[in-house]
Amino acid sequence: MSGILTLLDFAGYVALLLWGVHMVQTGVQRAFGAALGAVLGRALGTRLRAFAAGLGITAALQSSTATGLMITGFAAGGVVGLVPALSAMLGANVGTTLIVQLLSFDLTALAPILILFGVWMFRRYPPGRTRDLGRVFIGLGLLLISLHSLVDLFAPFQNAPLLRILLQALASQPVAAMLVAAVLTWAAHSSVAVVVLLMSMASHHLVSPEAAYAMVLGANLGTAVNPMIEGVTGDDPAARRLPLGNMLTRVAGVVVGLILLPWVSSWMNAMTDDPARAVANFHTLFNGIVALVFLPLLVPYAALLTRWLPKRIDPDDPARPQYLDESAHDIPAVALGSASREALRMADMLQTLLVLARAGFKRDNRHRLPQAKQLDAAMDKLETAITLYLATLDRESMTKEDLQRMEEIVAFASNVGHAADIVYSGLLNHATRLRKQGWKLAPDQSEQLDESLGQLLNNERRTAALFVNADLRQARALAGEKESFRALEAQAAEAHLQKIKSGQVEQAEIGQMYLDILRDVKGVNSYLVGAAAYPVLAKEGELLPSRLREASN
Repeated sequence: MSGILTLLDFAGYVALLLWGVHMVQTGVQRAFGAALGAVLGRALGTRLRAFAAGLGITAALQSSTATGLMITGFAAGGVVGLVPALSAMLGANVGTTLIVQLLSFDLTALAPILILFGVWMFRRYPPGRTRDLGRVFIGLGLLLISLHSLVDLFAPFQNAPLLRILLQALASQPVAAMLVAAVLTWAAHSSVAVVVLLMSMASHHLVSPEAAYAMVLGANLGTAVNPMIEGVTGDDPAARRLPLGNMLTRVAGVVVGLILLPWVSSWMNAMTDDPARAVANFHTLFNGIVALVFLPLLVPYAALLTRWLPKRIDPDDPARPQYLDESAHDIPAVALGSASREALRMADMLQTLLVLARAGFKRDNRHRLPQAKQLDAAMDKLETAITLYLATLDRESMTKEDLQRMEEIVAFASNVGHAADIVYSGLLNHATRLRKQGWKLAPDQSEQLDESLGQLLNNERRTAALFVNADLRQARALAGEKESFRALEAQAAEAHLQKIKSGQVEQAEIGQMYLDILRDVKGVNSYLVGAAAYPVLAKEGELLPSRLREASN
């Protein structure tokens, strides 16, 4: 019975260890998740910067798996080059070793203080960054307590004959020990937790040095499995280049490590007499050597992965970027030109959506709704692709004009994307509802709406032209269109009220829907003005900070 209780204690402390790691990871992600993703996206431009970013973010998240999933997501979207992405993965693997080195010191005395501060911050502050940092402190305290409890629990095990037989069997079978640790790491989603657990076992001589080092190799292999399984969706082989490349670097390192395993113990003993620190040192040494070996070889290695996993191109997929050339990253002017062309593709898609919406108010075109849905979804993906593509440019090599143009492209893509959302979710939805309800707009309303949509289409074409030529006169004219759409809405609202006052209550619902349609038309036009006219007017100093009249003294 005591053996079962001891086993339950062991499982509970391991669960507490995993939960502490999980709380730290989720706390950091909630507090700095968006910022970390942005930093990582901007850093994935050159090899060394990507390596440093992967290392630093992993040290903050305490999980190379979490960083690997983020990088895999960037790479799968086609907005990050394979070479810097692989470099960031190498950095992430080295980043885990910093955490393990820190935890190799006895910091148990800090646990109650960390939990005290963490609980106070979590209970004292509303949801936000401060509260999330409290979660991080609680997780660190639980992590240290679980490690201390495991150390105390392992003490009686030193003389347990059954456990010694099992661990001695693993010592004589390094490949089996490596596979066991790989499975544990894959299941736990944390190589840090597994390596720290191995350090505790090694400190009480529950596992031989050879078995401990073999299991460290397994932990490094297991942490590369999750991005392979969870980081890639879809059936494009090119999206699997990064996780497969990272896995193969792990496999190569593990194979060499297993070959050299008979000599590793003597090398580690020369560095330290502490078994736990020896495990941490081996973990650091393994990842450092793998990074040093593969960093200079990433260019040919990436080319090999590209040949193995060619990109599956669907020419009919509108969400596929056509002009975002990764090779142009070193020349900002060329990269900005590529992003501009992709943004103009979004404008072409918006024009198609407007044509579909205009036709929808004239006749039943429900068979075109799937096309509209596909275009709207494609524009969302293209907007994300353009933003991430520009975020990875090296700002240090860009001029002031380049930076300004980059901001204009991001603003254009964002406004065009929002306009498309209104066309699909608003205008097309209204047209569908009119047909389903069997309602018909009044002849004057239909004529007025068709003219408004025609003017909106014309403004959309002027927006695309203005994005290219930045003509000040055209910008003024396009910005002036806001007043005409505003006046049209006010006129329709007044007419709607007059009809209700005159007793035409049965037309109230149709009239209200007509007003909603005009508001959506005005909203789309406002986004068009914000996409191209306002940036030009702002550059020329012709925008007022507010439409409010200054108060007279």
